[in-house]
Amino acid sequence: MFRFPQNQIHMTFHKAFKLNGQSFRNSEALLVYCNQWSQELHSFLREWLNECSELKVMTSGSTGLPKEVRLRKEHMKNSAKATGSFLKLGANTKALLCLSPNYIAGKMMLVRAMELGWDLDIVRESSSPLSQSDKVYDFVAMVPLQLSNSLQFLHRVKIAIVGGAPVSSKLCQSLQNASCIVYATYGMTETTSHIALKRLNQNQSKKESEVYCVLPEVNISVDHRGCLVVDANRVASNRITTNDLVEIVTKKTFHWLGRQDNVVNSGGIKLFPEQIEFKLAEIISQRFFVAGLSDDTLGEKLVLLIEGNGKSMLRSIEVKEFLKNANLSKFEYPKEIHFVTTFEETGTNKILRKRTLEMI
Repeated sequence: MFRFPQNQIHMTFHKAFKLNGQSFRNSEALLVYCNQWSQELHSFLREWLNECSELKVMTSGSTGLPKEVRLRKEHMKNSAKATGSFLKLGANTKALLCLSPNYIAGKMMLVRAMELGWDLDIVRESSSPLSQSDKVYDFVAMVPLQLSNSLQFLHRVKIAIVGGAPVSSKLCQSLQNASCIVYATYGMTETTSHIALKRLNQNQSKKESEVYCVLPEVNISVDHRGCLVVDANRVASNRITTNDLVEIVTKKTFHWLGRQDNVVNSGGIKLFPEQIEFKLAEIISQRFFVAGLSDDTLGEKLVLLIEGNGKSMLRSIEVKEFLKNANLSKFEYPKEIHFVTTFEETGTNKILRKRTLEMI
């Protein structure tokens, strides 16, 4: 049986907190239970429950190499409270954890449960987590693939958040008739999970579906590049300057345009790949992305990369005709189309654009 070293302190958790329906008399009992469930879960909680004020967290590596970030546990608790307050999820909330506790999204589900007194169920990682039971949940966090595979089960969920990758227009459209309220998240490991949410369905107006609303006590601005700057001293030790191009709508809302390092400058026209991909997702079922390649005339030319074997798919010339079905402006049409058998990706299945682009 695991026992705490004498120099460590038992951190308390909310008296209403449950894991898979079980209550725990102390931290030691919780760790014994989690050790039987998974090593990943046990490892995180053992670090969370010790006397250290900080926690080591690995970034996903979606915008570069994975790196170690140290987060203050106090900030993680504040983030949990902010999410609970914004979404009105208090004690006894029935929630589902279907994300890896190795990364910030999974870790924060556990922190929210312990801090706010949730009844948290854990299921093995799956592309269709809600199919593993017939329970009803107040709250669940997913990646887009999981959400897409859970559409038929969303009537059993009151609120869902989705992050880790952009939500396609096709998936967003599929959510419009769902009784479950779904939010897209904006955030990163350095901001202790999300600091803003965008409602994807059941909106009062179109504008609501286009802007992110920041959580309590988060202040936003832009730098000289037009990139988002986040001041949130309750969840981050320092001001964070991002590489995300945004349009500030109000003091508490913003419209996300795309990554500054992904922008393609083609013949003096700035193209935002994420916005083009949102349109193309309506007609392309395979994984894909658009990017810029060096060009003597344009500076950069826009290219489309599609995952798969081109011989068994549409030929390039046929794809160009097919793209006319998308609502693209004349500048947004790719100059070239390339097929890549398998995209390079992170451990959390996010596409590594630059490394994949180097393959062509």
